[in-house]
Amino acid sequence: MNDLEAIRRLKDGDIGGLETLMARYQRKAVQTAYLITHDEQMAEDVAQDVFVRVFQHIRHYDENRSFEPYLLRSVANLALNTCEKTARWVQFGTDADLEVINDLLLRAASTEEMAEYNRLKGEVATALKALPPRQRTAIVQRYYLGMSEQEMAESLSTAPGTVKWLLNNARQRLRSLLSAERSAK
Repeated sequence: MNDLEAIRRLKDGDIGGLETLMARYQRKAVQTAYLITHDEQMAEDVAQDVFVRVFQHIRHYDENRSFEPYLLRSVANLALNTCEKTARWVQFGTDADLEVINDLLLRAASTEEMAEYNRLKGEVATALKALPPRQRTAIVQRYYLGMSEQEMAESLSTAPGTVKWLLNNARQRLRSLLSAERSAK
């Protein structure tokens, strides 16, 4: 069953449609929320809340839109709002260009490279965790979810110029965090 069939079943009151969507997207929703919240339980709660909201508001869903980006934008927005409400984040400072890091991570092939890959992945995760929730959300939306700046602007209810500024600041902070960690070793 594809997403559209599941959505139509759900609109007709068949909870099986939601089960299909959850089976397909639950893991990705939790991962997206975790990248923003850095709290496993909070990420699971966010994903669950988003699926409940999908169930409650499915009648308003535009079937001409792709479901996955809609769902993951909802997850990212709720994760950000949850972080800001609970103030469960720590801010240090610094940034890293994730495109360069992702290129390095993709080159890992041998056992030694894989060990380096895992170390670098941990450094990136630690640096990402140090960003404020709004910057972290921007990085996750852009580099992990592949959202365009226009989609991000809509998702964050802000101007595209603000998204560019937010991404630039987040990359600078990540770069500084990663540089500081490397120089400390």
